[in-house]
Order: sequence, then C-alpha cells, then structure tokens
Amino acid sequence: MTNTMKLAIGSLVVGVAVLLLKSLAYWMTGSVALLSDALESTVNVATAIAALVAIRVAARPADDNHPYGHHKAEFFAAVFEGVMIVIAALLILREAWHGIQAPRVLDTPFGGLAINLLATAVNGFWAWMLITRGRRQKSPALVADGKHLMTDVVTSFGVAIGLLLAVSTGIWMLDPIMAILVALNILWSGAKVIQESLSGLMDEAVPEEMLSKLRDIIAAESNGAMEAHDLRTRHAGPVTFIDFHLVVPGTMSVFKAHEICDRIERELERQIGDTKVTIHVEPDHKSKHDNPQEQVILPK
Repeated sequence: MTNTMKLAIGSLVVGVAVLLLKSLAYWMTGSVALLSDALESTVNVATAIAALVAIRVAARPADDNHPYGHHKAEFFAAVFEGVMIVIAALLILREAWHGIQAPRVLDTPFGGLAINLLATAVNGFWAWMLITRGRRQKSPALVADGKHLMTDVVTSFGVAIGLLLAVSTGIWMLDPIMAILVALNILWSGAKVIQESLSGLMDEAVPEEMLSKLRDIIAAESNGAMEAHDLRTRHAGPVTFIDFHLVVPGTMSVFKAHEICDRIERELERQIGDTKVTIHVEPDHKSKHDNPQEQVILPK
C-alpha cells in the first residue's frame, strides 16, 4: 500500500471521528453554529471517500484505453470535493436563516464547545499532514482534502468565538450570525478548490518557476544539439508531462541523437520527479532562429 493510499484511509478515519465529536457537541448545545460545523464534517467524510477512490484509480498503470495513465482521476475527486463544500455552505446558510428567525438559548455551551475544540485540534493536525505530504507526493486530491480541512479548522475557531460572545452577552442571535460567516468562508474555499482542480483538467501548463527550471535543465544537458523549441508542459496528479523539439546537425547519427535525448530525460527525472518526456528530434533546417521566443537557449 502506497503512502498516498495510507493518508487517504487516514482521512476517512479522522473524518468519521471528527463528525461524531462535532455531532455530540451540537446535540449537547443546540447551537446552529455547531450544527454548521457538523454539517461541514459530513462533507469531509464524503470527500475522503471520493479521494480514496480517486487515488486508487489514479494508481492504475496505463492500459490500451488510457495510454497516458489514470492520473487525472484525482482532479475529478478534487472538483467533486469543491462542489460538496459549496453544497455544505448552502445548507449552513439555510440553518442559519432559521436560527435568525427564531434564536434560542444554548444548552451547556461550554461542554459542547470543549468537545468541538478537541475535534478542531484533530482536524488541524491532520490538515497539516495532508497538505505537506500531498504536495511532496504531488497528489492534488490529498492537497485539496487538506485545504478543505484547514478551512474547517478556521471555521471551528470562528464558531468558538461566536459562541463565547453569545454566552457572555446574552445576544443569542450571534450564534446563527456566526454560522452565516462560516458559510461564506466555506463558499470561498470551495470555489478556490474547484478553480485549482479545473486547471489540471484543462491541461494548464506548469508554473513559470518550474518552466524556467525545465528550460535550464534542457539547456544544460543538450550538448551536441543546436536548438530546442516548442516546449509544452502539463501535469496530471504526480506526473509532469513534457514535450519539445530538439534540433541536431543533419549529419548526426541516430545513435548520438538518442544519447542526448536519454541524457535530458534522466536529468529531468532526477530533478523534477515523476515525468513523461517526449522529444521530437529534427535536422538543422528545422531551426527556429527567426522566433527566439519559442527557443530554449543551448550552450554553444
């Protein structure tokens, strides 16, 4: 079992535990804000299941129907997670509206608040684990899950502050008002997760910082070649896809040109990680000296 899969299973276990704790906190208090927090935790469980399924699918090797692999399955899970976050926010807004129309005195607020803060501490630790490990393993599903949990942590702290203000002032309407603020924060988080995931589904190029690094690696390892141009990139889960044209002297042997390509591919794999590199070798008359923006500058 891979580390990514272990983290996905851990997310499901943590999600169920936190949901039970937050549901208990709501049952003890009757707080609309705590109910909103518990509703978000139901989304955590659903998205943890989606992430687990997506990671299993993404780990499958390439086959006849999917020659480039199944890596994009994780992006679908991340989009699903974003949609679920938005739905949770809308449910919270509905409950908050009912709470504003009929504010109620909270039962045993401090006991429920203590349980909710315990669940928040568990969520905070696990969110940090998912984001750091997910980025290290280039898993968008885990990173999206971690970011969602981090918004849950922020939400829970906001709920705690709202409950304390409501208890100390006796203004019980502060409870549903805080739930509305929580819902707006969740909506923003869900929209951001969807946007980031759709960029992967749309084959968005790697960030400019990595693109610059790719150009440097190609330039450093292309001794014997004349030019590299038409560099294109995309990413799918942990895999970075790279393709470009490499111009070599027309008299160069196939064996020598292949050696240069192998050298570039090895160095890209060493420095970037999991890569799929396609290099189209061309003779010197295919050079693009007239369009320097499409070129990778090679050493003379």
